[in-house]
Amino acid sequence: MRYLFVHQNFPGQYLHFVRHLLEDQANDIVFLSEPNNNAIPGVRRVIYQKPTAGRTVHPNIRDFDAAIRRAEAAAGLARNLRSLGFTPDIIIGHHGWGEMLDLVDVWPGTKLLGYFEFYYQTEGQDVGFDREFPMDVGQFPRIRAMNTVNLLALALHQHGQTPTQWQHSRYPAWAQAQIGVLPEGARLDVCRPDPKLRQEPFALGRFVVKPGEKLVSYVARNLEPYRGFHVMMRALPDLLAARPDVKVVMVGGDDVSYGARLANTTWRAHFQRELAGKYDASRVLLPGQLPYPDYLRLLQRSDAHVYLTYPFVASWSLREALACGCAIVAADVDPVREFVTNKRNGLLTPALDPAALARTVLELLEDDKLNQRLRRAARRYAERHLDMDQHIAAFTARVAELTGGS
Repeated sequence: MRYLFVHQNFPGQYLHFVRHLLEDQANDIVFLSEPNNNAIPGVRRVIYQKPTAGRTVHPNIRDFDAAIRRAEAAAGLARNLRSLGFTPDIIIGHHGWGEMLDLVDVWPGTKLLGYFEFYYQTEGQDVGFDREFPMDVGQFPRIRAMNTVNLLALALHQHGQTPTQWQHSRYPAWAQAQIGVLPEGARLDVCRPDPKLRQEPFALGRFVVKPGEKLVSYVARNLEPYRGFHVMMRALPDLLAARPDVKVVMVGGDDVSYGARLANTTWRAHFQRELAGKYDASRVLLPGQLPYPDYLRLLQRSDAHVYLTYPFVASWSLREALACGCAIVAADVDPVREFVTNKRNGLLTPALDPAALARTVLELLEDDKLNQRLRRAARRYAERHLDMDQHIAAFTARVAELTGGS
């Protein structure tokens, strides 16, 4: 079969499915994206340059203006592909950045399976959830405008997918029939428990956790309030004062993935200043973003893993922490409850309460039986619900349904 994948950040969500397809040498795979240094042998890349919005565009539609420019660039490259004799049997890609919008005009008979990640709303989910960072009502038009590409993608009357029931439920009722739920998983052979790591010193650079010391881990792509960084930081004084054997590693970069930026500083620096002198900083490491093997070792060595978020898209790290058999303390919000059931495969804590977070982490560190039971349950949950092979099989079946098994 001939596949065209589309995602501005190659390979995006499609890494594992593309690798699966490459096992059949008869498959012809082309991937359309912005430039980056990633490569998968056997995949032909078609590159467009990242567009910029026009200078006179209204601020509320800058993202849409860039999306339309992406759509135009992607369609131009698609016409080149067509002129070279390439017609895909299916187009698979992410709708978030606009590249998919005009491809139905280039190949009008080709089925399109598009990723619908998130439908933005002004109440009931991330916006307004954290009263510490209120959003002025004057920003609501911009939030609604962020759905423009979503709505145009739905108007294509093609086929959609989203990875969780909660994300599916965020879309309007009239749109949900066009979007199926195709869950995402984790590589259980890679993300797996490794109890041996607790029997030897665990080091990240000069930061060392000795056998017998307790390691609390926290992971986010970037250290920002959307992923509860402020809550985690404010829990440190109580957590570290209660147990002198606790060390903490907080992984994440200094960019902003979601929400507002600060002027002239980062969220990391902001909250480090706020809490300066209130906890033993020598027992806390903020290493930035880690190479994947180090990140994985951190999850495997962790005695308590903290996952915090607003009501928003659940991170891949939550799935991988479950697969690694982490003892998880997670934010008690709807998208997390789809993965973690309190006292069954993790502990839930109020998302914005640092004191409650510290108490819950301490409960997990002090009760060995509870800790071990939740670890085993987390791994069992992953084996039942997050097996990547099962999800690849479901994705393959959906593609065969759309293409008639061609």
